[in-house]
Amino acid sequence: MTEDHNAGAHQPRQASDVELRARALEALLVSKGLVATDAVDAVIELYEHEVGPHNGARVVARAWADPAYRERLLADGTEAVAELGIAGAEGDNLVAVANTPAVHNVIVCTLCSCYPWPVLGLPPSWYKSLAYRARVVAEPRAVLGEFGLELPGDVEVRVWDSSAEVRYLVVPMRPDGTDGWDERRLAALVTRDCMVGTAVPRVPRGASP
Repeated sequence: MTEDHNAGAHQPRQASDVELRARALEALLVSKGLVATDAVDAVIELYEHEVGPHNGARVVARAWADPAYRERLLADGTEAVAELGIAGAEGDNLVAVANTPAVHNVIVCTLCSCYPWPVLGLPPSWYKSLAYRARVVAEPRAVLGEFGLELPGDVEVRVWDSSAEVRYLVVPMRPDGTDGWDERRLAALVTRDCMVGTAVPRVPRGASP
């Protein structure tokens, strides 16, 4: 799990068996004229640019900037994200859970890989792995440490198990030093991993106030 999460920044990642099978299936469907490569590219484009983590980042940034919206988000995640034009079958019954100085939340799906696609895009391979699904429940601090996230001992770690009936979105704490930032700039700090709970937003060094 850790190697898959960190290796990409240092060397090309070897395609997984699932990815290789997907490519082979795509090639077969295209060769038989059952699907066009343009159609496949369009679906990928949709999830990368219209249905992806940047949608969730917009939601988090709005919650940071607008206390009333934050309250609505925590009360009814599905309705709150719909206010920003975000919706979809995989986002039904979305529950937002907020990190605080005393509580850190992390998301998993122990049965399969249920994931709120409308706000987070496609799930990463590590989220679907058996190692993550089993270990984050049993030893969440150790798993978070492997992601590079070390939490103080007095911070409670809460693990939320997604399912077909409910999916979760972590609302991380707003970083210090971001007073006066607009929502677009705030959203740039929010990564997919922050909204899963395996990372926290950080202000880049040298960022202007």
